[in-house]
Amino acid sequence: MRKYDLIVVGGGLTGVAAAVSAAREGLSVLLIEKSGALGGALNTNLVYPFMRYWTYKEDKKIPQKILSAGIFGEMVEREHQRSGNTDRTHFKPEYFKLILDEMVEEARVEVLFHTTLFAVCTEGRQVVAIRAAAASGALTLEADAFIDATGNGDLMALAGCDFQLGRERDGLCQPMTTCFRMSGVDLEQFKQDIAMLQEKYKELQAAGEIQNPRENILYFFQLGEGIVHFNTTRIIKHDPTDPLAKSKAEMLARKQIFEMERFLKEHSKAFENATICSVATEIGIRESRKLKGEYILTVEDLKDLVDFEDAIALGNYDVDIHSPDGSGTSHYYFRDGKYYKIPYRALLPKEFDNLLVAGRCISATHEAQASIRIMPICATLGQAAGTALAIARKTGTNARTVDVKALRQKLLEQGASL
Repeated sequence: MRKYDLIVVGGGLTGVAAAVSAAREGLSVLLIEKSGALGGALNTNLVYPFMRYWTYKEDKKIPQKILSAGIFGEMVEREHQRSGNTDRTHFKPEYFKLILDEMVEEARVEVLFHTTLFAVCTEGRQVVAIRAAAASGALTLEADAFIDATGNGDLMALAGCDFQLGRERDGLCQPMTTCFRMSGVDLEQFKQDIAMLQEKYKELQAAGEIQNPRENILYFFQLGEGIVHFNTTRIIKHDPTDPLAKSKAEMLARKQIFEMERFLKEHSKAFENATICSVATEIGIRESRKLKGEYILTVEDLKDLVDFEDAIALGNYDVDIHSPDGSGTSHYYFRDGKYYKIPYRALLPKEFDNLLVAGRCISATHEAQASIRIMPICATLGQAAGTALAIARKTGTNARTVDVKALRQKLLEQGASL
């Protein structure tokens, strides 16, 4: 295969935003995705809905500022136009697969589905190629620059970058969750029963009759008539980067799904005619590897709303930590009108000059990552990474020496929020 200006590994919203932003600036881009569709977490993991990516004015009615705009905003608008949806939080997941296909095709991004990274070739401070497995065998893919949008930091880890797994004191990651959906639910009856169900769930959990350690039932609506989305399984103390541990986690989560189905059918008439209609094809990972880059973003940075000169993305999602030890979820909420900034340096590995890391695996502490990990923010990080490498290509610089002021200006021209 030919050599590319840029190779992006990972076809989630992060990778799509990175690839499209670079290709629109004239780069030849290859996007590699291990599954058969783009979308990442909202596709293979059924992650839903979008967490809040705007801040309100004091009356809590009119958004004061959209924090994740740019290419992510375009994705949302395209979904609205195609599906008829008008909600900025809820979305129709299947439409996104086609929308993202259209975006990469329009930008002339070359896409390789069903292709899995397994090795990285480096020379000094350069990543020169990656090795990936496909049905035809092993592929060697070359480029002048690379973006790790894998979520798990696979590329940067294989390249030899420094990283942190999980939280600093013991390496434990936030729990993994397999999302699932049930159809045929009497939604009005469910809404009447939910308080009772939450109490009954805790009672049976305390009696040892429910194995799921999560403290309550987490659910969402607006996917369609009679459909409920559940984000409520919880697998703790399993390393998401260990294939054996992750395989065990997949099976444990499915047991929890059917445990939940049985519980709901036994205790609520809302589920008399309900059935499980969809289970994520892959367990969802909140946290795994995190780059130790030129700057490690801390929770104090977020809470103090540090005004970084090299800010390339914004956020105000709460510091949402699902306990790595078992039950419980802790939150730190940002006040209306307040939001934090993410610096470009948090995407930059110390070891290489032509590699950027984007998405939930950027350089951040366990606590900071708990806030920046949501899909809208990850997409904006991807856009910043792709745009940075496009500018570097045009100006004869690299990921390390690129003019960040020019990058910020270009992001603003693209409609991003800074």
